[in-house]
Amino acid sequence: MTLLPARFLTPQRLLWASICVAMVTITLKTLAWYITDSVGLLSDAMESLVNLASAIFALAMVTIALRPADEDHPYGHHKAEYFSSGFEGILIIAAAIGIMWAAILRLLEPQPIQAVGWGLALSVVSSALNGLLAWVMFRAAKVHRSVALDADARHLMTDVWTSAGVVVGITAVAMTGWLWLDPVVAIGVALNILREGFHLIWRASQGLMDEAVEPEVLHEIEKTLAEFEHHTIRFDHVTTRRSGQRRFVDLHMHMPASWSLGRAAAVRTSVEQALMSAVPGLRATLQLLPSDVEAHFDDPHDLI
Repeated sequence: MTLLPARFLTPQRLLWASICVAMVTITLKTLAWYITDSVGLLSDAMESLVNLASAIFALAMVTIALRPADEDHPYGHHKAEYFSSGFEGILIIAAAIGIMWAAILRLLEPQPIQAVGWGLALSVVSSALNGLLAWVMFRAAKVHRSVALDADARHLMTDVWTSAGVVVGITAVAMTGWLWLDPVVAIGVALNILREGFHLIWRASQGLMDEAVEPEVLHEIEKTLAEFEHHTIRFDHVTTRRSGQRRFVDLHMHMPASWSLGRAAAVRTSVEQALMSAVPGLRATLQLLPSDVEAHFDDPHDLI
C-alpha cells in the first residue's frame, strides 16, 4: 500500500514532484562536478537535465491524455502518454551520446579528481531523492495504469544506478590513482542509459500499434466470460488492445436465435458490467449473434 491516499498520488502531482526533484538534483550534481572536475559526475548531472525535460514533457502528455473524448478523438486522448515514453527514450539516448563523447575526450587526456568526499556526498544525496521518488511513482503507475509515470520512474531508477556506478568509479580512482577509471565508468554509464532509452522507445511503439492487454488482464477477461458460458451462450473472436490508461476488448456473444432482443440485450449488459468490474479501466464491446451464425474476418475483400 502507498503511504498517502491515492487522490494525493495523481500522475500530475507526482510529475510536478519529479520536476522539483530534478531541479534539486541538477543543482547538487552540477556542484559535485564543479568541485571534483569528474567526468563521471558530469555524466550524472547531464542525465538529471534529461530528467527535468522528460518530466515536463510527461506532465504535458498526461494532461492531454486526461481530456475527454471529442468529435475528432471519439476514443479519447489516452495514447498521448506513449509519446511521453518515446520522447523520454530519445532524450536518454541523446544524453548517453553526449556522455560518451565527454568521456572519450577525458580518456584521451586524463585529469585528477578534486574534493572526492564532497562530490560523492552530494551525488549520494541526489540519488536518494531520485530513488525515493521512483519507488513512489512505480506504485502509483500501477494504480493509475499510467505509461508516462512508469517511464519517468524507470528513468529515475536508471539515474540512481548511474549515480551508484559513478560513486564506485570515483572511489576506485581515489583508492588506486588510476585516472582512466573515471571516463571508463562514464562510458559504462552511457551504455546502460542507451539500453534503457531504446527500451522506452520500444514500449512506446508497441503501445501506439495497439498492443494486446497484459496476460494477467486477459486471464481476468477469460475468467469472467467463463462464468457466463453454458450450452446456450458462448463467446469467440475475443480481441484486446491497450490505449494508455484504457483497456479495450471486442468479442462476439452467441445465443439462441429464439431469444427476444430485450432478453439478449439484458444478458449482454450483465456481461459488459462484469468485465468492466473485473478489469478497471476496461471498455467492452459485445456483438450479439445467433448461435448458428459465424463471423468471418478472412474475406479477401476486407484486405484491400
